[in-house]
Amino acid sequence: MAAVVVLVPLLVALALWAFAWPAARTAPRDLPLGVAGSVSATAPVEKQLARQDGAFEVHRYADEAAAREAVEDRNVYGAIVVTGQGPKLLTASAASPLVAQLLQQAVAGQAPQGTTVTTTDVVPAPAEDPRGAALTSSVLPMALAGVAAGVVATLLGLRGVRAVGALTGAAVLVGVVSAAIAHSWLGVLSGDWWAEAGALSLSTLAVSGAVAGLAALAGPPGIGLGGFLIILLGNPFSGASSAPEMLPEPVGTIGQWLPPGAGASLLRSVSFFDGAAAIGPALTLAWWATLGLGAVLLGDALKRRRTTTTPETVTAREAALVN
Repeated sequence: MAAVVVLVPLLVALALWAFAWPAARTAPRDLPLGVAGSVSATAPVEKQLARQDGAFEVHRYADEAAAREAVEDRNVYGAIVVTGQGPKLLTASAASPLVAQLLQQAVAGQAPQGTTVTTTDVVPAPAEDPRGAALTSSVLPMALAGVAAGVVATLLGLRGVRAVGALTGAAVLVGVVSAAIAHSWLGVLSGDWWAEAGALSLSTLAVSGAVAGLAALAGPPGIGLGGFLIILLGNPFSGASSAPEMLPEPVGTIGQWLPPGAGASLLRSVSFFDGAAAIGPALTLAWWATLGLGAVLLGDALKRRRTTTTPETVTAREAALVN
């Protein structure tokens, strides 16, 4: 009774902290933003941005073409181009609809009265998902799919190479089915179909491998630890609904180290930006998958070593007892 009375409120408090706290503190923190134009023309804009108390990390570009390329390469979320006719804003709603809207409001609020700010969406979100709701909503189901695969493989008693094969096969099928639904049916993804399927498969394998690996080394508590890392931390810390730079520090950074955050970033890159900035999250997911599957193999080897006793060892022990 004491455990129930204490643990349930503790878990509720932990879940509220993990999910509600980042959402309640959403605001730009060193958000990469470009400023393009001559030094004399951009100086007032940079001065105004500097007054935002560290909200923006300003990147300077010589002209609009360079700023546009930076947005397409995911180096910045947007750029302010200073022209003789007034400021021009470049955004990428595919990177984050929330950030694109925030930049429009910020630039419009700082523009001189009577000045019209022209906005160009360089990399727009799909017409079927203009607010990015479908991609955001896919983070938790993908995390749950990976956790479920790891738990099922563990409960079925799969070990070693058989467990690795089962987890890999399940991840591949999850990626193919998810790409078929999100890309072919719903049309909320618009990149290369196989690259999207690969990103979804790798994300699933990173989660399932981590859960099964922790279970292989630590037993049932490993499943709880895996669920805590992926569901209670990885999902709300992913920044998929906004951006990692919109979350309180160091939540955004931690979220990109965990599979849900890295998976969402990788999926955006391969689906909307032709693979730009995909190497970092892909390596993060690959490390999780490699370490998780390696832990599965290591756990099986350790268990075999503990349970295997050679006849020579038994005879030696019996002889020692007799003497």
